[in-house]
Amino acid sequence: MTSITNLPPRYEIRPLELKHCTWAQAIVALSNVYQTTVWTASCPDNLTRRTYDAYKGMAYLIQHQIESGHSLGVFDKEYEFKRSESAATSGRLYWNIDDEAAGVSKLLEQMDFPLVSVAMAYDSFDPLDPERLVDMMAALPGFGSAMGALQAADQRIDSSWKATGPGQVLFRAATSTRNEYEGKGIMKSLAHYLMRTSAAKGFRAIQIECVSDAVIHVWSHPPAPFHTDLVSEINSMDVVAEDESGNEYYPLRPSKQRLCKLYCRLQDSAM
Repeated sequence: MTSITNLPPRYEIRPLELKHCTWAQAIVALSNVYQTTVWTASCPDNLTRRTYDAYKGMAYLIQHQIESGHSLGVFDKEYEFKRSESAATSGRLYWNIDDEAAGVSKLLEQMDFPLVSVAMAYDSFDPLDPERLVDMMAALPGFGSAMGALQAADQRIDSSWKATGPGQVLFRAATSTRNEYEGKGIMKSLAHYLMRTSAAKGFRAIQIECVSDAVIHVWSHPPAPFHTDLVSEINSMDVVAEDESGNEYYPLRPSKQRLCKLYCRLQDSAM
């Protein structure tokens, strides 16, 4: 199987392994808190504490997807380690979750490893355990309500798209790139690579929920012969949640981010 990538030769795409869990957690947590328009607007205080909490809360999410064998990472083969001890172990994360004074620059400096972007995915026939996502949802207020709203707006008949066995429909849950590597086309190349390799494995579709304009654009315009359907969309301004007393509120305001669920159909084609 050959999958075309437009990345410069210094970058390599390969499957993530369990030894990369903490690195992937750090990239995804930092991206969700500091690099989106949603939580920087709706929860602007204590962003570093929120990043640490998201990092800890998504341990199960990241491990489940890496264990699936379908999650991919982009590695910088020319990465220069900041510390000698990092080079000795091929990379290391130095976050101190008690250091709430650390800002985004310090958090990035402490991510001393060559993994620069991730595309987390798992077979939908091996679903996540919602009870093990509670801490992550708490760290990203309104995330669960937003996903619920996208689900409620999904008007498809289950039999028209849901998997009836393994290897049919891939679920994407987290696309993140370290911000010093943004703007280089890495996320797009990784997404297209995942589409091609998933089609070669026999998957008929990939479903993804997007909270970023850039991710929405890339997944809405896949390379031929693939085609993406817009399944549902909402605006973060309209996401409603209930507090412990049953009172409704809008957890993601004042952010005004378009949120989408997309279904990328991997039509039969020679790769």
